[in-house]
Amino acid sequence: MLDKEELQKLALQTQSIRTVLPHSAEQEHSSAIYLTSSFKFNSAEQAAARFNKSEPGNIYGRYTNPNTNEFIAKVCSLEKAEAGIATASGMAAIFTCFSALLQQGDHIINSNALFGPTYKILDKQLPKWGIEVDYAPIDDFDNWQQLFKPNTKVFYIETPSNPALALIDIKKLAQLCKSRGVILIVDNAFASPIVQQPLLMGADLVIHSATKYMDGQGRILGGVIVGNQALIDQIADFARFTGSTLSAFNSWILSKSLETLQLRVEKHCDNAWQIAQALENTASIEAVRYPFLESHPQYELAKRQMSHGGAIITLFLKGGQTQAFQFINAVKIFSITANLGDAKSTITHPATTTHSSLAPEQQQQIGITPNMVRLSIGLEDATDLIADIKQAIAVIG
Repeated sequence: MLDKEELQKLALQTQSIRTVLPHSAEQEHSSAIYLTSSFKFNSAEQAAARFNKSEPGNIYGRYTNPNTNEFIAKVCSLEKAEAGIATASGMAAIFTCFSALLQQGDHIINSNALFGPTYKILDKQLPKWGIEVDYAPIDDFDNWQQLFKPNTKVFYIETPSNPALALIDIKKLAQLCKSRGVILIVDNAFASPIVQQPLLMGADLVIHSATKYMDGQGRILGGVIVGNQALIDQIADFARFTGSTLSAFNSWILSKSLETLQLRVEKHCDNAWQIAQALENTASIEAVRYPFLESHPQYELAKRQMSHGGAIITLFLKGGQTQAFQFINAVKIFSITANLGDAKSTITHPATTTHSSLAPEQQQQIGITPNMVRLSIGLEDATDLIADIKQAIAVIG
């Protein structure tokens, strides 16, 4: 069996398959599922040692599970992280991270282009606990340093952003945060570790909604946080006591899914690239937003910090919400659902679904308009997807 040091020298695809924990005496080739709420100890002394952390090992399902440990180990390998913790969903990962690291009197800065429910945590929950919240306009990076205060503890970003695909220079922001002693957290769910690795660019922590590309089949919920060992230790203590635990079964599914992550993501991205090119300069489409199109406002940054353009395409149709709805209702292959990262291509209208909780002026600030449609490109044949989009465009004229 390869040790950790040997694994790190191998390609990502090999790491995602061969990062496994020791198996049982049965010598199963595929990891077993450990559906147990607790674990036995050989003695009272061992139980005490496990609880006081002088001896590693399993204690209770809310703390650790072999399946969860294997999943975390794989994500750490892919993201080049020291440690990690898994949670019941992507939003649980975000909430756990904020709650564990922030306390009364602290200040958090966030890019203003975030997932809708994340705003709810920032605007409704954190202020109740005496935590100051500020937003950095995503198109005004040069003035972000003015937002830092003596009590700033965390800077949180998504890149690419959901759904407008705005990008943030991770390396540049990481240098700024380090100069101020601020923790930089990057939501990397839209990209996956196959497309970008924020920790290698200076970020302290990376968050994923494992529900998306890590599962890749639209089957289960999950979240994961990886990064600096000391920060993960702090987050893990909070998570274990508050119970945001990822189940053993979901951990097992996610660990198996990671074995094909690179193959799937590269196919997702290849399909998206073909479709984005085919749709540019198409009648009835005002604009096509995709990081690897030269028309993207941050094309140079995308090519610098991403290995692929990702699998999300944002369309701006000529017209308004009526035309957007007509287009969505006219597609035949795409599933109308707010999820993304699935093998099946999906389509949604962000202004009335994922970001409907935002006021119209907030939506406008981050580029969400009534004529915007978000496509999550799946693993179907790209030619079929292009044909489906074009027949839907013909419907709206």
